[in-house]
Amino acid sequence: MNNYAKLSAKIILSCLSMAIFIGCSTQKDNATNRSLQNLSARYNYIYNSNVLLTTYQDDLSQTYKDNYDDFLAVYIAPVNSDFLNSATSSGNVKSLDEITQKAQTIISEKNFSNYIDEAYILLGKTNFYKGNYFTAVEYFDYTAKTYKSNKNVFLSAMTWKARSLMQLNNYEKAELTLDTVKATLDSVKSEKAEPLATLAQMSIYQQNYKEAIGYLEQAIKETNKIQSRTRWPYILAQLYEYNKEYDASLRNYTKVENSNAPFEMYFNAKLSKIRVNDLLNDQTSNRKQQLLKLLKDDKNFDYTDQIYYEVAEDYFADKDYKKAEEYYKLSAQKSITNQYQKGLSYLKLADLNFKNLGDYVNAKLYYDSAVTTLPKNYPGYEGILKKAENLEYLTQRYQIIANEDTLQLIARLPEQAREKKLSELFEPKKEVTTTKTIDNGKVVKFDDPTKTQSNDKFYFSNNNAISKGFTDFRKRWGNRLLEDNWRQSVKSSAQVNQQNQSAVIDNSTNPTNIQTANADKETRIKEYTALLPLTADQMAKSDQKIIDAYFEIAGFYQQVLEDEEEAVKVYEELLTRYPQNNHLEVVYYSLYLGYSKTDPAKSEMYKNMVLAKYPSSVYAKTILDPNFSAKQNALDLEINKIYNTVFDSYEKKDFPAVIAYVNETNQRFPGNALQAQYDYLKAIAIGRTQNVDSLLLAFNTIISKYPNDKLINPLVLDHIAYINANLSSFKARKIALIDFDPTEPRFISQRENTVVAVNKLEPVIPKSEPAVVKPVTPTVTPAVTPTPYAPVIAKSQEVKNEPIAKPVDNFFSKAESDIYYYVISVNDMSLSVSSSRFGVGQFNRGNYAGSGLKHQLLELDEDQLIFVGNFTTLSEAKTYAESITSQLTKIMKVPLTAYKGFYISKENFDKIKNREILNRYIEFFKNNY
Repeated sequence: MNNYAKLSAKIILSCLSMAIFIGCSTQKDNATNRSLQNLSARYNYIYNSNVLLTTYQDDLSQTYKDNYDDFLAVYIAPVNSDFLNSATSSGNVKSLDEITQKAQTIISEKNFSNYIDEAYILLGKTNFYKGNYFTAVEYFDYTAKTYKSNKNVFLSAMTWKARSLMQLNNYEKAELTLDTVKATLDSVKSEKAEPLATLAQMSIYQQNYKEAIGYLEQAIKETNKIQSRTRWPYILAQLYEYNKEYDASLRNYTKVENSNAPFEMYFNAKLSKIRVNDLLNDQTSNRKQQLLKLLKDDKNFDYTDQIYYEVAEDYFADKDYKKAEEYYKLSAQKSITNQYQKGLSYLKLADLNFKNLGDYVNAKLYYDSAVTTLPKNYPGYEGILKKAENLEYLTQRYQIIANEDTLQLIARLPEQAREKKLSELFEPKKEVTTTKTIDNGKVVKFDDPTKTQSNDKFYFSNNNAISKGFTDFRKRWGNRLLEDNWRQSVKSSAQVNQQNQSAVIDNSTNPTNIQTANADKETRIKEYTALLPLTADQMAKSDQKIIDAYFEIAGFYQQVLEDEEEAVKVYEELLTRYPQNNHLEVVYYSLYLGYSKTDPAKSEMYKNMVLAKYPSSVYAKTILDPNFSAKQNALDLEINKIYNTVFDSYEKKDFPAVIAYVNETNQRFPGNALQAQYDYLKAIAIGRTQNVDSLLLAFNTIISKYPNDKLINPLVLDHIAYINANLSSFKARKIALIDFDPTEPRFISQRENTVVAVNKLEPVIPKSEPAVVKPVTPTVTPAVTPTPYAPVIAKSQEVKNEPIAKPVDNFFSKAESDIYYYVISVNDMSLSVSSSRFGVGQFNRGNYAGSGLKHQLLELDEDQLIFVGNFTTLSEAKTYAESITSQLTKIMKVPLTAYKGFYISKENFDKIKNREILNRYIEFFKNNY
């Protein structure tokens, strides 16, 4: 009987084992298998994954750096590469990978379980936190479509899809997705907190703060997460404060202060409470005292910068700008770890100096620091960068004035006093040695580099360790100069100057360099003496540099910064120092405009001076006829249009028509801006139809009528010289000029313009003159960013300015080339550039004769490029650009807004295939040259 019972038990166990085995097979869809898969998926995978994800999110909240000067993010998401690098480092990225692996296992092996939808949600979230937003959108979209009947899953998928779209800045699609979220909210009874928070974040992005308040209020009621119960009330307090609902704001700040919020949030809530209380009581003096009391608490040491910043804000609100500047400086100085706060302080200092104190030189320094400290996604970042670059224009000219004043001061000294001054100026600095007497009477030189103790245990005394470290460094960073801020390739004016000064100090105090410095002293004195304006001619040139600098500074104040008061001061300073200068008509006219609103009597005085001394100038004509400028612009367009018609006849060899057109135009528009060029075309037409005497008469007439013309005059003089050298050949002809080439008019046996290497390219004419301020609607803008240098006024030496982080386009290269071009790009294919090309040829033949320069045309789909070459060095191309720039308005017969000039290496020029690449290079050119 017992044996029978044992046998029966074995049979039953075997049957159960087989049933379990069959039930556990992933290939069978039955109740047992589904139950076991659900059990395994839920506890082995989903539960563990959610624990890992929660831990990951908690870690993010600990490492995420909130910006309390703006609305906090409702939920934390990766927003930039730096955040991703910190958030996904080491163990964190492993946890995301582990979640991904578990979710994929559910999908592939637990395909009969009820947790496939949650697995896809997990895959979407891991991609979201890794910054793979496009992939995340696809996962959430698939889940929402596949499991639409499950409202909780559908709502979660659509919520996270909207978050991913917002991270991609695709707010239009995100808003459509959130419309579905709003429609679905009422169909679920739980898990509403995240959808409501997402709706609140979208409302903040759209600046619909009242709606955001409503969503956040609901989200707080729905959430069971501790962090959300502190973070969301803080955001609510910010929103209420922005909407001036101070009672509600104060209530929420108090809630955060009394909670277990992180200390930084607690501190900022306390700081904000002081601010809101003062707004409620309409006072600020008590607030300053309360803020400064916070400095006495050691716990607030890390937030000293924010406290000083808030105090500065109060002084600024009271219009006590000097005190505000003092505390903004303290805030910047104390901002050691909070770079965002440091950047805000620099920006406030820059704006304060720019708008309220009128110290534009210091404003430039602070803008420099702000753009290198603030993140590039800071609102208005590009505007800050533009201000910094524009103010460089001012600081350069102030430096010119300071340099020339110093040179003149030394030059005016008696010879013996001058030699003594130069000797003192270039005296090598001696090493300052710090000594200390020890008890035994021995004297130790603490800073003597020769006294370094050798100890192999010390890292920097171990040659093997140093060698290994240097090798590792070079592998990662490449060969770098030993200097401050070595990671940065582009440095600001202040930083470059600071490093140069440091280098001079280091070299001069190094004992091994003192002998070299002494030997070099005489050479440096000789070089500096050569710069001194010791003759009357040299002094006049130095004076002219100062005059031009003052003139350009005043024009910049008046036209770019729109600071009439400061412009008037500089113009008056110019007249005080140089009552007779070459800009008087512009200065008088500008002072007439500058005083028009503040001092009518002075305005009238300068108006009468313009009319009396310069009655035929454009300024006098503008005063008498306010519409003169508009009429002149229309006239210039008409003159260009007619010139193109005349040039068409010239190219078709219809020379009688050319002569007739020019005569008619000169009669209709006497003294027009292109009259010298019209007369040149007429002269060449005469040469193509008459004898050499008529041609020489036409050429000499041009020389006498336009003695100061820098475009046509040099060309005509070259022609006359060649004719006189070959006069007998020309006399033998009935027609002076034969063998016509419409693009390159030549004379008999004229030398060939082959492309040759030019060792030193020097123009015949002088370099471009300073820009002249146009009447009525003047524009004075530097064509190229000025060379960095140290500002004259440096009231804020304690502020260390970092380099301007200019954008870098790695598509183009600054590497040296054997060939460079100067390019004029015309952005309209409908415009004829034939006459403009002819003008470029005129300029080259008149000013670079024998240099071998050629000008050619390259047509893109949307642009026409006139390029001149070949230049063998960058400096040659730059020199050419400087000399032709002042003549472009005469050379180019197209609207001013239709063309741009720049220089470029052949390697970069060959990359330009369309307008997009062309515009990229123009931006690259602006940022790097």
